[in-house]
Amino acid sequence: MAVFRRWILRFLVFALVVSAVLARGSGHEREMLGQDSEREADRVKNLPGQPAVNFQHYAGYVKLRPKDEKALFYWFFEAEEGVAEKPLVLWLNGGPGCSSIAYGAAQELGPFLARNNGSQLILNKFSWNKVANILFLEAPVGVGFSYSNKSEDLQILGDRITADDSHAFLLQWFQRFPSFKSHDFYIAGESYAGHYVPQLSELIYERNKGASKDSYINFKGFMIGNAVINDATDQTGFVEYAWSHAIISDDLYRSIIKECDFKNGNQTSLCNVQIRGFFQAYSEIDIYSIYTPICLGSLGGTSRNFAVGPRFFTQHELWHNIPSGYDPCTEDYVEKYFNRQDVQAALHANVTKLSYPYTACSGVIRSWNDSPDTVLPIIQKLLNAGLRVWVYSGDTDGRVPVTSTRYSINEMGLRITEGWRAWFHKGQVAGWVVTYDGGLTFATVRGAGHQVPVFAPEQSLSLFSHFLSAKTLPPSRS
Repeated sequence: MAVFRRWILRFLVFALVVSAVLARGSGHEREMLGQDSEREADRVKNLPGQPAVNFQHYAGYVKLRPKDEKALFYWFFEAEEGVAEKPLVLWLNGGPGCSSIAYGAAQELGPFLARNNGSQLILNKFSWNKVANILFLEAPVGVGFSYSNKSEDLQILGDRITADDSHAFLLQWFQRFPSFKSHDFYIAGESYAGHYVPQLSELIYERNKGASKDSYINFKGFMIGNAVINDATDQTGFVEYAWSHAIISDDLYRSIIKECDFKNGNQTSLCNVQIRGFFQAYSEIDIYSIYTPICLGSLGGTSRNFAVGPRFFTQHELWHNIPSGYDPCTEDYVEKYFNRQDVQAALHANVTKLSYPYTACSGVIRSWNDSPDTVLPIIQKLLNAGLRVWVYSGDTDGRVPVTSTRYSINEMGLRITEGWRAWFHKGQVAGWVVTYDGGLTFATVRGAGHQVPVFAPEQSLSLFSHFLSAKTLPPSRS
């Protein structure tokens, strides 16, 4: 009873202090108290199936602007050690319309990976929060738990709005977590984040020029993997990779090259026939990781319904029905896990009770209104501005293959400053790397598919660590 009375007394004292601050304190003090309260409300406790850890993590919604109805969902993990010294990294997945939490956080590089049909989380020994504070964002609205109360917002989505909303999110998030404003800030992502990441980077760079202290972001650079960056060369490399890896025949390869004008975008009926044959060749394997098994439980059910892709390919219905799977069924596990009510409650998610289930890739985004053919000029601009830019490629990905990325980078006409060579991890060749004038680094990851951290977790952590430190990838076995 005495213990209970002491607890009540402490609570009353705390309440009086809070009331005093709210009543007499300055506006800044009240604002700081509100930020502390919001941040603490987002702290994740008792996440079902979570292993014990010694770091904090937070999840919840950030309303973007006072006059709109948009709220984006995030999941933030502090670094395992040295939180105050380590950089902050925003991770974005692509699609467009796919979740950075369902993929990046829960399948790839986050500290907790979904397993056992969505009933368990296991500890990721190679989580990227070993070397950085990692922020995962579901953007734009309609992705994952992110939402808008205005249904028309879902009809006007595109690259421009996604970048603008993501920037608005960051400004609000830094108000909630002000201690991270001084940290070096980087952005990383994969796939269609080859658009998202450079576009958001350019927006930050431009808006930083006239930014106040409150809106300035300490941005240092970005890293993108298996990234869509230049349609014409991406498409050529897409076809050449399938031929060079014995997925399509010599005849089909020659016919596609003859009938399809990727450079000028001229598409004929004969080209369409050949592209259909191309998809049929991929119909029984995982285009995102050509040497791994598919999830048999997903056949006829789960597929990635991307709204945007190479114009020669997306018009075919088979584009949306190519099997995919990693591990090989982790996508199924993730969707089951995040549809659990106890999980949503622990993550402070789905507070508006969305009318649709949680999916790894959005089922409510039906159109995409702007998607430029190339982001190479943006990459060149940011290299010229002195920002750190690394591009990497898992070399068993058939969807955005290493051939595509090499062709696309070559379009920039950059001078090579350090020639093509192997890089190593634990005495083994982890991939190959080349460095260009202006600081662009391109690295491959040997034996990895589209989601590099899934297939090469140790190597991807090493790659990420070297990117953050701007150190050269190991040139020898020792």
